Amino acid sequence: MSGSISLPPASSPPGHARALLVLGLPIIGSNLAQVGLHTVDTVMMGWYGVRELAAVVLAAGLFFVLFVVGSGVSYALMGRVAASLGAGDETQVRRDTRMALWLSLGYAAAIQPVLFHSGALLRLMGQEDDIADLAQQFLRVSMIGMFPALTVAVVKSCLSAFERTRVVLAVTLIGVGINIALNWVLIFGRYGFPELGLRGAAVSSVVVQLVTAAALVGYAARQPQMRRFGLFQRLWRPDWEAARTMARLGVPIGLTALAESGLFQATALMMGWIGTVPLAAHGIAMELAMLTFMVHMGLSSAATVRAGRAFGRHDRAALRMGAWVAQALSLCFGAVVVAAFLLIPGPLVALFLDPAKPEAPEIMAVGIALLAVAGLFQLFDATQVMALGLLRGVQDTRVPMWVAVTCYWGIGLPASYLLGFTFGGGAQGIWLGLVVGLACTGLTLIVRFWRGPWCVAR
Repeated sequence: MSGSISLPPASSPPGHARALLVLGLPIIGSNLAQVGLHTVDTVMMGWYGVRELAAVVLAAGLFFVLFVVGSGVSYALMGRVAASLGAGDETQVRRDTRMALWLSLGYAAAIQPVLFHSGALLRLMGQEDDIADLAQQFLRVSMIGMFPALTVAVVKSCLSAFERTRVVLAVTLIGVGINIALNWVLIFGRYGFPELGLRGAAVSSVVVQLVTAAALVGYAARQPQMRRFGLFQRLWRPDWEAARTMARLGVPIGLTALAESGLFQATALMMGWIGTVPLAAHGIAMELAMLTFMVHMGLSSAATVRAGRAFGRHDRAALRMGAWVAQALSLCFGAVVVAAFLLIPGPLVALFLDPAKPEAPEIMAVGIALLAVAGLFQLFDATQVMALGLLRGVQDTRVPMWVAVTCYWGIGLPASYLLGFTFGGGAQGIWLGLVVGLACTGLTLIVRFWRGPWCVAR
């Protein structure tokens, strides 16, 4: 394609590793920065109060579950745009991007009532009345942010497929800085502002999401090399064929993400049944696990782009070699994280706690125990997310959805309940059930990728 925006195809393992890291490191950084928005909220709410921390854990979990369902279209877009660029089809890039935005924003509008009435939903799930009410206060403010958050997901995926990832990292890092400053002012009432508590954290998040969306859309529309693609040209006009294609690929991805994130949210609800302290400790351990997961997600996204480019060029040798290298990089990082979780859990958990709070020692003890289990599922988590990234690159999304639903909800969730409650394992037992679900999913999906027609030599 004339003037294509891409890295050259790699021809050796070091070349593939270099290409993946050049593309993936900025994605990893932006993913970490994005999760850092929620981590900052969790840390500062931990300083503010334990009940507020527990409420934000539930609220952020529900918001994230709904967000990842809607972001399925954006992940489908990443593979589609990468394949279209590999095949030299500029028109398809524009068609798919426009309809991905349509579908994402339509979904954001459809779930607003769920977020507005979240308190009743959380009470039905067995949460304490005051925790559910606090979570609803947070969500009634942060629900507005679903529109810019999904816009960011779509534009970020498109820019990643164009291998324009550094700008995403820069914009996201600026957003984290804004979030820290606004949280400090609005949660605690500094510099003459009222003390808003968890509602202050929600306002800060919405502001950051709006700023980030405006910056990325502006870049994608005006950057000289991308302007010729006209990504937002005649955005108001429907393209039903492209919309159907994006929905066909994106809905299974969203449901796959729902199966996984829903499992983690279900474990949070189970923790709430045990008590506020285990729920707070679960939130801290989950934040640490999520930060490390973002590295795997970044490598997975880079693998999606590289696999999509090779898939578009019909280059099976590059697809296979790139997949091996991506798996190796992800598993090496996973081994480092296992060591950190097992060797220094105390200092990691302490980052999220005010030692002056009376509940801090108990939360610390539970959090350390959970990190030991989190170390166990790191390698399985790395395997499943990398398999999903590679399968998205070759536009295989439907079967992975059924694998995820079966393994997470048919195996992982019952295992968490049995190990946590029936066999008396408590908080650690619930997390061991996560290990079972992740192991089943990861091993099944990676076998599917390597045995698929896109990999098997003719």
